[in-house]
Amino acid sequence: MIRHVVMWRLKDEACGNNRESNALKIKEQLESLQGKINELKSAKVNINHKLAPEGNFHVILEAEVEDFNALKVYANHPLHLKVVEFIKEVSENRVALDYEYGKKS
Repeated sequence: MIRHVVMWRLKDEACGNNRESNALKIKEQLESLQGKINELKSAKVNINHKLAPEGNFHVILEAEVEDFNALKVYANHPLHLKVVEFIKEVSENRVALDYEYGKKS
């Protein structure tokens, strides 16, 4: 299995919404992809707590797919690309990590 972890730092305001509203929209949109994209086994999105340090990233996605081929299909799926469009408009920074787990060496 591959875990795909992405974090975003959001703009204070974008697309007519504040950071908190856009964080919730990202969460709703990404989690709604479960069951619509077969390769996506799970997607969990969390939002940084309002009392956490200001320098933290604001949103984190932890998604699981079967392998790197499935990750590529998910990443290029039209429904995912529509969410990516929105995220690019409201974010100012992104970091990601993809790692394999659950497989014996």
